[in-house]
Amino acid sequence: PSKHKSLLLTVMSTPLEDAMDTLIRIFHHYSGKEGDRYKLSKGELKELLTSELTDFLSGQKDPLLVDKIMKDLDSNKDNEVDFNEFVILVAALTVACNDFFEEQLKKEGF
Repeated sequence: PSKHKSLLLTVMSTPLEDAMDTLIRIFHHYSGKEGDRYKLSKGELKELLTSELTDFLSGQKDPLLVDKIMKDLDSNKDNEVDFNEFVILVAALTVACNDFFEEQLKKEGF
C-alpha cells in the first residue's frame, strides 16, 4: 500500500474508489511535466501511453497511433488532452477489454 494518503480518500476505501484515485494520480503524474500542468501535451500523452498501457501499445504497429489518439481525444482542439478527454480514452479501452473478456467466456461456454 502507498505510504501517503490518497488525494480524495482519507478513510478505508473500496476497490472502485482506489481505481478512481489511481486514474487521477496517473493523469497528474504525467500532466505536470510540461506546459499546462492540468493537461497532457502530445509528449506527455505518449509517455503515459508507453509507460502505463504497455501491452495495449505493443500490439499496435501504426507509428502514427499516438497522433491519431491525440486527434481523437482532443475534442476542444487545443492540442492538449485534459482529464475529461483522458477518461474517455480509459473508458473506451475498458469497454473493449470487457467485450474481449465476455467473448472469451462465451467461447468457454459460460
